[in-house]
Amino acid sequence: MNAIAYDSGAVLGRHLQRIRHAPGVVILTQAMPVNMLLFFGYVFGSALAMPGEQYRAYLVPGLLAATAAGGIMTGMFQASQDVQRGVMDRFLTLPMSRVAVPLGQTAADLLTTAAGMVPLLLVGLAVGWRIEGGVLGALGALGLLLLFRFAANWVGTYLGLLIRNEEAAGQLGATTFILPLLSNAYIPAEGLPGWLRVVAEWNPISALAAAVRDLCGNAAPAADAAWPVAHPVAGSLLWSLLLLALFVPLAVRRYARSDA
Repeated sequence: MNAIAYDSGAVLGRHLQRIRHAPGVVILTQAMPVNMLLFFGYVFGSALAMPGEQYRAYLVPGLLAATAAGGIMTGMFQASQDVQRGVMDRFLTLPMSRVAVPLGQTAADLLTTAAGMVPLLLVGLAVGWRIEGGVLGALGALGLLLLFRFAANWVGTYLGLLIRNEEAAGQLGATTFILPLLSNAYIPAEGLPGWLRVVAEWNPISALAAAVRDLCGNAAPAADAAWPVAHPVAGSLLWSLLLLALFVPLAVRRYARSDA
């Protein structure tokens, strides 16, 4: 266990150093939710039934959930980049745990995401979003967001190791932008057609967004929603644990076979 922690810490430090020397991608990635908040909140918000400020209060938790889901794209790109550039091959020649490399990468992404959420939170407060659920509710929402981001990054890491091509991973990663659109992150799912509402409410992002709204006191889940959205805290927690249980062993096994 100590060896895994030491090796993972070394990989984590390597990823943080890479971010420090090339911060542009991280800045652009974290600036996108802020831009979307301003655009959606002031342009699309005027066309919705909710008043503008009320919609922005609804939108901020959805954008936080979409940011957490962005771990799929980030993990996919970073893992495929390291494979294509031979970094994974060099790691495989070292006497280190096979768990350490993907774990270090996902841990580094978790730290940068936690820091990157601060601008979105500050802008959200500036445009009218408020935390009405108290400190414990806010901490619970943050914990769920980071847990889901951690799980999503493992999904992306596995896909990146599977694709093994930086350009293909970038193109495929861009398509994950549609996932929050098929959820309640930006608009309430209650107004969607029947079949599309079912898809949206069983989207893990919907449970996470609903959990953040519930814990922050912004909006209660709809009583007639699908189970993960009607019980959003339990639903988002179960989705995260399910993704981790499935993709952690898949990613570790795929990394260990990268030299095959």
